[in-house]
Amino acid sequence: MARQVYAHYMVGLTDQQTLTHWKKDISDAKAASIDGFALNIGPKDSWTRTQLDLAYKAAAAAKFKLFLSFDMQDGPNGQWDVSQVVELVNDYKNDAAQVKVNGKPMVQTFEGHAWSSNWASVRSQTGGIFLVPNWSSLGPNGLADYLNDIDGAFSWDAWPRANTGKMASTDDVLYQNVLGDKPYMMGVSPYFYVNLPNWGKNWYSSSESLWYDRWQQVLEIMPEYIEIITWNDYSESSYIADISTPQIVSGAEKYVSGFSHKAFRAVLPYFIRAYKAGTWNVDLHDTAIAWYRGTSANLGSDGGTVWGQGGSQSAKAGARDVVSVITVTTDEAEVNIAIGDVHKSFMANGTASRVNYFEMPFGGALGNVSLSLNGHSVTGPAITNTLPATGYVNFNSYAIRL
Repeated sequence: MARQVYAHYMVGLTDQQTLTHWKKDISDAKAASIDGFALNIGPKDSWTRTQLDLAYKAAAAAKFKLFLSFDMQDGPNGQWDVSQVVELVNDYKNDAAQVKVNGKPMVQTFEGHAWSSNWASVRSQTGGIFLVPNWSSLGPNGLADYLNDIDGAFSWDAWPRANTGKMASTDDVLYQNVLGDKPYMMGVSPYFYVNLPNWGKNWYSSSESLWYDRWQQVLEIMPEYIEIITWNDYSESSYIADISTPQIVSGAEKYVSGFSHKAFRAVLPYFIRAYKAGTWNVDLHDTAIAWYRGTSANLGSDGGTVWGQGGSQSAKAGARDVVSVITVTTDEAEVNIAIGDVHKSFMANGTASRVNYFEMPFGGALGNVSLSLNGHSVTGPAITNTLPATGYVNFNSYAIRL
C-alpha cells in the first residue's frame, strides 16, 4: 500500500451533524491532499451509528477513505464489548470508503492495550482485520511485548514533552526499530493547548515551530502512514478544520472561538506530496502561512496552564512571543511580516530549500499581523495588550495564510 496521510476525526463531537457537514469536511480534507479520516468513536454515544453511516456515504461519493478508531481510554464512557467492535467492523468492512490493507479493513484504537487479548476473537469473527493501535502509554519498548497482537502501530506522541521547547523524533525511530517490518503510523500535529481543569487538563505544548519541525521529521523517518492529530479536536487546539461551533465542548469556546486554524492546511499539499515522493524536490504552488498568539505570554495570569503535559513550570516559561511563518517557494523570494507598523523581512531560499521557517519576535509591537510574499498579502487579527475576558492568557493561536 502506498504511503497515506489520514486525519483524526472526533465522531463523539458530531451529534446531529448533517450529511452536508460531512461532505464539506471531506471536500476540505481532499483539497489539502489528505487521503482519509480515522474516525474516533466511543462505546456509549447514541449517535455513533447515524454519523458513521453519513460519513461513509459522503466518503464513498467523494472517493475518500475512512477507518474506525476505537477510543478505549478509560473514562466515563465505559469500555467496549467484543460484540460491539465485531458488529461495527463487519458493518463497514466492505464499504467502498473503507481503508483496506492486504484485503483487510484497517482498525485503530486510542489506547486500550489492556483489551489486547480480545483482538483474536475480533479477528475470527470478522474474517480478519489490519490492527494499527495507538498504545502510546506503553512507549515503543513496552509495545515490544504485544507484537503478536498487532499488524502495525500508531504513535500519539506528536508534541514536545513537558518543559521542552522542541519535538524530538527519538521515539519515532524506536517505534520503527521495535516494529521491524510492520508499518509505523506517525502522529503529526500543528498545535496543543487545553484549559479544561474540570477535565483535569490544562497545559500548553510548545508549538511555535511544531508544524514545520514535525514535517521535517516525516521526511527523515519516512513512515508507512501519517495521521494528523487532529481534524476537529477543538478543545485541545490541535484542529485544522474550519471551526464548527456545535463541536466545541463546553468551556473550550473561551479559547477556541475566533481562533481559526484552517491556514495550517495551506502547506499540506506540498508537505504530503513531498512525503509520498520521498523528497522535498516536488512541484508546488508558492504559499506562506503564519501563526501567533493574540497577546504576549507574559501579559498576565497563565490561568493555571503548565508547560506540557505533566509540566512543572508555567506555560509562560515555554511559550515564546513570536509570529511563526512557513514559506513554500520555487525560487528565492522576499517574505515580509508586520505587527502593526513594525516590519521584518526574510529571504526564502526556494532553490536550495523549498520550505523555510522564520520567526518574528513580538518585541513589544502591537497591531494587526500581516504577511506578504510575491505580491500577495494577508492581514490577520491583532496582537494586543488586553487580556481576554477570562482574565488570563489564551495560549491558542491565530493562523493566517496567503
